[in-house]
Formats: sequence, C-alpha cells, structure tokens
Amino acid sequence: MADKKLNSLEALAKIQFDNLAPDPDPLPDAPKEFIKQHLEAHFSNKGRGGKTVTIIKGFEGDVTELKQLSKILKQALGVGGTTKGNEIIIQGNYRDALIKLLTSMGHQVKRVGG
Repeated sequence: MADKKLNSLEALAKIQFDNLAPDPDPLPDAPKEFIKQHLEAHFSNKGRGGKTVTIIKGFEGDVTELKQLSKILKQALGVGGTTKGNEIIIQGNYRDALIKLLTSMGHQVKRVGG
C-alpha cells in the first residue's frame, strides 16, 4: 500500500494502521487511599485580573493528598492550577467538569454560587 498514491480523503480514511495502541483512559484513576470528602466547587474571578478560576474548597487531610488530587484533576482537564491552604485552584471555569470528576471518585461536591 506504500506505493499507491492517495488522491482523496476517502482513500486516506481507508488506510488500516495495525501497530497503534488503543486510546489511554481519559480519566486517571484516583488512588484508593483518598478519604471521601465533602467539597465545594466555587467560581471566582476576583483578585486575578479578571481571569476566571474554579476553586475546590473543604478538603480535609494531608497536604500531599491535596496536591495529589490537584494533579489528577489538572491532568484530567488538561489545564493549570495550584493549591493554596486547603484549596485547589484550577485555571478556567471547569466547575461542572470538576463536579462530575470528583463525584465519580466518590466525593460529595456542592456547587456554590452562580
């Protein structure tokens, strides 16, 4: 098939690739040691030059667990963020997606504001 010329997108669509790996799991699995939390998902743009962020509040536990959860959420959404105090700050308005992710991990999440 390498010596045939492709003249259209239809011909390109018919190419079969044998050595491709299947798509990885889009949501990383949460570690089993996470304690189920009662969290709040806030939306804010105050004090950030008008840029919107989603804040997850109410996490109780070790700082390393908070950072680990933050990393999982940021990787699942493909966005940046940080942790401050016991809060996870995610860049952008991803409140609904975060609520869905956190509830699938077993946490109880309350939508706060707007």
